[in-house]
Amino acid sequence: MTQTLLPLASFARSDRQAVKAILTDIDDTLTLHGRLPASAYKALEDLRKAGLIVIPITGRPAGWCDHIARMWPVDGVVGENGAFYFRYDDERRKMLRVYGQPAEERRANSARLEEIAERILKAFPGTAIASDQAYREIDIAVDFCEDVPALPLATAESIRQSFEREGAVAKVSSIHVNAWFGRHDKLTMTRRMLAECFHIDADQERRHIVYAGDSPNDAPMFSFFPNSVGVANVMPYKAIMAHLPQYVTRAEGGDGFAELAKALLEARHG
Repeated sequence: MTQTLLPLASFARSDRQAVKAILTDIDDTLTLHGRLPASAYKALEDLRKAGLIVIPITGRPAGWCDHIARMWPVDGVVGENGAFYFRYDDERRKMLRVYGQPAEERRANSARLEEIAERILKAFPGTAIASDQAYREIDIAVDFCEDVPALPLATAESIRQSFEREGAVAKVSSIHVNAWFGRHDKLTMTRRMLAECFHIDADQERRHIVYAGDSPNDAPMFSFFPNSVGVANVMPYKAIMAHLPQYVTRAEGGDGFAELAKALLEARHG
């Protein structure tokens, strides 16, 4: 990887003015040291009030995503690394849930993943099934540093490879290794949601969309969206990422996201 990460200040004002939507990872992009800071939450609210479409794109589970779609100042959420999107209709007071797989297939795949994960936990002492697994519908998450003592990134990579040898898709986030069966990822479901809910052709309008992230499972998004932004804590992952963001903030996590929001809003307001 020879790509140079540019400072956020290099993001041209004219390009910032043209942004219609901001997509963002949650863990360690909106959060900071495991918490959602007020600065990041206010940034979401300010961006939406300014007329931008705001959508978290996360590996977190369906149960969390239902809450996020209902109660956060967002226009919807893509969850479990692209397994579904949820969008709450305030006027109708109804949740729209769109999945990439039918229910029967999801149940069968979950049973297979549980068997594989059981073997992986034995092979990698110190890991655990993620504490949010009870709220997942499609994937399985192995915790390597959220609620267990932090293990080396190399261990997470080995876990990812173990899932892949079993025929699963697996991605490393900043806290979990997520695995699933199916061809979906964050990008495929994001493109579907943008088209179905907002009549946005992501291929045609990718320069009007910003994606913010921090870790290897964001690489497809960084590659697709030319105006992608990494918060500062993306730096430790540079060596193992196939694609890096175009820009990087000075601050980490939610404070870095707030920095990005400020840059976008300043461009819109003159």
